[in-house]
Amino acid sequence: MTQRVLDSHRHIGALPEFPFYGGPAIRADVTAKETVAAFFADLDREGTERALVLPNYGVPVPDAAFDLNPLAIEAAQKDDRVSCGLWVSPKASDSARNDAALGLVGEAGVKALKTSFLLGGSPTDPDCAEQIDRIFTTAAEHDLVVHVHTSPGAASDIDQVGTLVDRYGDDTKIHLVHLGGGMSGHMKLIGGRLFDWIEAGKQVYTDTSWTIGFAPVWLVQEIERRGIGEDRILFATDCPWGDFEGEYARLSAVAKDPELAHAFFRGNFERLYG
Repeated sequence: MTQRVLDSHRHIGALPEFPFYGGPAIRADVTAKETVAAFFADLDREGTERALVLPNYGVPVPDAAFDLNPLAIEAAQKDDRVSCGLWVSPKASDSARNDAALGLVGEAGVKALKTSFLLGGSPTDPDCAEQIDRIFTTAAEHDLVVHVHTSPGAASDIDQVGTLVDRYGDDTKIHLVHLGGGMSGHMKLIGGRLFDWIEAGKQVYTDTSWTIGFAPVWLVQEIERRGIGEDRILFATDCPWGDFEGEYARLSAVAKDPELAHAFFRGNFERLYG
């Protein structure tokens, strides 16, 4: 392939089997890469010129994600094509694990902190307030980006996650992955919130991984209509949970304007992650 794109969100490391949703123990991240060499082989195969790599996560075993922070750093320090984010948790019970993770922010190649409420806690839970504040203020102090997962409903809904943009977006760069997450999230972000935040001066960004088909088309129409937002959208694969071919096809199909395509696939990554 010859796309030479920059991927703002993908993972390294494999997760243990887990009995999700009351079923048998399974391992769904079947294309996960467990070594730095295998990770770079994927980039070469795709034609991905640069990437931000994050520890894989998704099972309710705290150490499963935290233990992958050194692997993400190893990938970032192997070759300057790659930068990395560190996994951190909003849960008070992970305070000591966060101590260790945040102690790595000065390592070469670290550009982001990654957190999610899929494994517990919520943006408005008082029990999470201290760790959330540590995450966002540390990111601001070290000029890092906070990656936050979004998906419909519960604690990852944009109604909840959006409170973090309101609270911290003036001082901290926030990357909301998955364009708000699903049908409702897309409608809430594209229908106004993303553009309202930008106009209010919030440092908010998003990527188009996992988007439903209508969303990228509408997103580009709203960017063109409103005249803002073209500098806040990034290409991302979310591998191994997404795939390069599908994510590339979906975004390239709507980014017909060469300047817009350059911003989505390259320029915005360069501005945000260096």
